[in-house]
Amino acid sequence: MNTIGELLRWGQAQLAGSDEAAGDAQALLGHVLEKERTWLFTWSDKVVDEEHRNRFRELIAQRSQGVPVAHITGSRAFWTMQLQVNEHTLIPRPETEHLVEKALQLGDADRNLQILDMGTGSGAIALAIASERPKWQITASDRSEAALQMARSNAHRLGLKNVNFAKSDWFAAIDGHFDLIISNPPYVAEKDPHLSQGDLRFEPRGALASGIDGLDDIRRIVSDTHGYLRPGGWLLFEHGFEQATAAREILQQAGYTQIFTEQDLASHDRLSGGKLPP
Repeated sequence: MNTIGELLRWGQAQLAGSDEAAGDAQALLGHVLEKERTWLFTWSDKVVDEEHRNRFRELIAQRSQGVPVAHITGSRAFWTMQLQVNEHTLIPRPETEHLVEKALQLGDADRNLQILDMGTGSGAIALAIASERPKWQITASDRSEAALQMARSNAHRLGLKNVNFAKSDWFAAIDGHFDLIISNPPYVAEKDPHLSQGDLRFEPRGALASGIDGLDDIRRIVSDTHGYLRPGGWLLFEHGFEQATAAREILQQAGYTQIFTEQDLASHDRLSGGKLPP
């Protein structure tokens, strides 16, 4: 077990041998060696020194205990960025990139729009939008100061100047009016068994669970946006794949128009939104 190829096969076996295990082993060895995955495949016969072999074993042991790869490496790819993450922030998921895509479609790139991203966590959504729309001014809010510190660090490292940050429990400390309000709020039912399984065990519960049916925070966001969303503005949020009908009903009851639901790449209902009448 001295070469890159041998280490990867060993790591995959230690992590139950699945395709996901192979990807995790590649990510962890790449982190240890500070190399991309393609480099690992190109140089699979290269011998790895003892120090790096031991470090790889340590990381595989952490992953075998369920610690998310993103927490082990301290980073996660999202959109076109590499974001720093930790135990205080939700790990950005690929399906959330569709929320960014939809936000970019709904707003005019040439206008100086005001955008609010609530529950920003690591800053993934806000920073992705900021990187694509330099004329837009994005406010990224979160009730967790630890999460905001991580988001600020990511913004600084990426050199994004059109984002400001606010510590707020949803709208509690928000001032101003916005052309688009966007959120990836907690939407898991508080007794959902998945909360005690897999990577979710290591993520902040407050960023995941939201009441008996998982919709408490979505209801609160939708009902409170009227005081902050400009007439003709859009509200857009992510939700669980079984919550689309309920999400549209909540929007309709709050007086939104042009209500829609869109699916992610796995064909799951993933986000809903609506327009505040002029």
